[in-house]
Amino acid sequence: MFVTNPQVIVSKNGLPPKDLRSLIEYARGTPITIATGGAGTPSHISGVYFQKLTGGAAQIVHYRGGAPASADIMAGHVDVFFDQAVNALPQSRSGKVRAYAVTQTTRLSVAPDIPTVDEAGMPGYYMAIWHGLWVPSRTPPAVIDVLQRDVVAALRAPDVRSRIEGAGFDLAPLTPQALRALIAADSAEYAVLVREGRVQRV
Repeated sequence: MFVTNPQVIVSKNGLPPKDLRSLIEYARGTPITIATGGAGTPSHISGVYFQKLTGGAAQIVHYRGGAPASADIMAGHVDVFFDQAVNALPQSRSGKVRAYAVTQTTRLSVAPDIPTVDEAGMPGYYMAIWHGLWVPSRTPPAVIDVLQRDVVAALRAPDVRSRIEGAGFDLAPLTPQALRALIAADSAEYAVLVREGRVQRV
């Protein structure tokens, strides 16, 4: 694993709530629409969580990818979207969407004005799309060690670091052992939401 990209909770600009606590209360009394990048995607799972948190009144609307979902949020056709930071930040900075919170424990260094979910009123909900380097299962350990060392060395280069963080990613190098532990933890945590929300890929 080398980088993570948390989600940013965004809405169309015309939605009345100006902060996440207000959005949660608003959604409890007013049916809203939640866009996803498709059935079974991280944005879908986040939408199911928000739907459960607010009493189930929200309607989930699936799109064929994050790009059309983002386009409809900016156009005002749907209300809320759990978008990847790398996509949401440019839209937020340009005023095309309203950003409420980032789904991790710390604020993004490139967007320190956006609070975390813990600060904004939805504590403990963390969702990030992480990226890792994969090899065939029979790859010799010595080769894996070299790849791990070189990835960490590359991430330390100032130009690489600035480009990655500038795009909204967080550097998060993990060893293969730590990545296995993360996969196990994520699988257990999100399996509950998948079962309760009857999430299926189509």
